[in-house]
Amino acid sequence: MEDIYQHFREEEKFFIDQVADWLQKVEFQYSPYLTPFLNPREQYIVESMIGQHSDVKIEAFGGYEAAERKRLFLSPSYFEPSQDDFEIKIVEIRYPKKFAELSHGKILGTIMGAGIKRELIGDIISDGEEWQFFVDESILAYLYSSLTKIDNISVKLKEVPYTDIIIPKDSWEEKAVIVSSLRLDVVLANVFHVSRQKSKELIASNKVKINWRESLRPDVALGIHDVIFIRQYGRIRLEAIEGKTKKEKIRLQLAVLDRNR
Repeated sequence: MEDIYQHFREEEKFFIDQVADWLQKVEFQYSPYLTPFLNPREQYIVESMIGQHSDVKIEAFGGYEAAERKRLFLSPSYFEPSQDDFEIKIVEIRYPKKFAELSHGKILGTIMGAGIKRELIGDIISDGEEWQFFVDESILAYLYSSLTKIDNISVKLKEVPYTDIIIPKDSWEEKAVIVSSLRLDVVLANVFHVSRQKSKELIASNKVKINWRESLRPDVALGIHDVIFIRQYGRIRLEAIEGKTKKEKIRLQLAVLDRNR
């Protein structure tokens, strides 16, 4: 495994070991394996590792075409999964829209406060008024019984068919940038047009997360498909590292969700 570890971060070793176990199960037991919801960086790690397993096939689905968090279906090469095999349901949140306001943070915080693991929940989407989220079907009953309020707002959860998926209001914008390094503070400063000092302050004040985990280090080197969340600014997804310029600067292809536009 050492040759695999060297391509990823130290803190990703545990996940790499998990993926190795999943692949071994599929390869030696000829049994499909459905992963929990994975963020883009985790999906990238699985896709990188599966290249060494020619008999294992991978399919991804997150509930809708533009899904960020997806479940992966790992199977022997002859197996063709259906949409039902991903065991994803869509839940709509019914609430008094005229008198209350929900947000992504409030919804996710309430769900996780109910003891539900993040890996069981997919994307949370909104058209500006309606809210829906994607969920592992195995926890539907528990969700219905435990989630009756979000931030003191009375809510009712209802499963809806795929034909009723709302069109999310937020949209990602592709952006090409040139940076001096892959450091977190350097990329933040470049994308949101703030000073390096300001980006370091945002990181130090717990306002920045990488792949949904808080990061207090401005010198963290970003990697392919990392998702960076910056409170009150938006999100960045590193899509590709496209080489260097003549002056040894790095060309990046990003997806940016700018909350201030």
